[in-house]
Amino acid sequence: DRRGPNRAGPGGILQPVADGIKNFMKEETNPPFADKWLFLIAPALAFIPAMMTWAVLPFAAPLPTPWGLIDMAIAPVPVGFLFTLAISSLGVYGIVLAGWSSNNKYALLGGLRSSAQMVSYEIAMGMSTIPVLLLAGNVSLGAIVQQQSSMGWNVLSLTIAWFTFLVAAFAETNRLPFDLPEAESELVAGYHTEYSGMKFSMFFIAEYANMLTVSGLTAVLFFGGWDIPFTQWDNTGAFTVLKTVATLLAMAAKVGFFIFVFMWVRWTLPRFRYDQLMSLGWSVMLPVALAYIVIIAAATLGLDMFGVARGHLFSLSLLALNVGLIAILLAWLDRGKLISPASARVGPTDLDRLRARGLDLSRRPLPPSTETATAFSSTPAMASGAPGSPTMIAEGGV
Repeated sequence: DRRGPNRAGPGGILQPVADGIKNFMKEETNPPFADKWLFLIAPALAFIPAMMTWAVLPFAAPLPTPWGLIDMAIAPVPVGFLFTLAISSLGVYGIVLAGWSSNNKYALLGGLRSSAQMVSYEIAMGMSTIPVLLLAGNVSLGAIVQQQSSMGWNVLSLTIAWFTFLVAAFAETNRLPFDLPEAESELVAGYHTEYSGMKFSMFFIAEYANMLTVSGLTAVLFFGGWDIPFTQWDNTGAFTVLKTVATLLAMAAKVGFFIFVFMWVRWTLPRFRYDQLMSLGWSVMLPVALAYIVIIAAATLGLDMFGVARGHLFSLSLLALNVGLIAILLAWLDRGKLISPASARVGPTDLDRLRARGLDLSRRPLPPSTETATAFSSTPAMASGAPGSPTMIAEGGV
């Protein structure tokens, strides 16, 4: 039995280990009419890509050794960003196969929802990162971190891209308020309804591994990665072990902050309806991301033509552009509901007259409807002499 989250080890730090051992010992259930091999392989197809995407993220400054500098990434490939997008998109196959092979309607609906959701928001998430590549001029995650050390963090110069990426990341990882594939009130547990034991745990490990990867990717693309804020100490001079440790702590703090944001949103916001989710992705997120690419490309080209060096002045110019774009975007999304309501365009005297007119209309008795009376009298149950008819009621015959 699970004793509680603060009983295993000091302060409960060994609780994940205890839960893992418990799930290893749990009985594995196999639905009798499920596709056996696809049912078994689906958790692995969701688990493996989630663990692979973390491999290319740089989590600290290079470590100096007698044999040279060692990049602090498991696999520091020069196309790390493209690798992340390619591998993360493979996780949808495990979810779709889990829903289809279970031979369960709830699981099938959860798998279909998840596949449509992940494919839809993966486009918006990929488009929102193109402005980052335009500024960095490189698809290497390490080069993107180095670019932010000289120009400032991309969250300031590419604010709309960061917000679009963050919202799309919530949907891509199936986290609240976008956890429609496993909505408990509608689909029991979604695509992992029929799973138990360690296969069930692999889906949850994959979900939280994706959340960790997205948090790290957000820190690298928009918050300087392992760059320590408010100082250039970590970017000047030779690399040392102290710099490696300090930048590792800075990266861990940023990733921890975004994990907290994921949990905070889960505690705060309710679940969207499915039509709202898809409408947001296709009607709002994707057009905004596409328009933003064109605007940032034109702004970057214009600043380069005017000879503005890639530095803090360049970033401040893009920040001013983002502030103006955010104001325009809010006005477009608001459409006169909050920013410019009708009451702001009506004088006080006219507003009082409208309110009085509304009160008069609400207090005035409604005239009887001729059509309703005709339909009421023509109903067979209301015919003369029938029980409950007006004639019988008048004669006291109810």
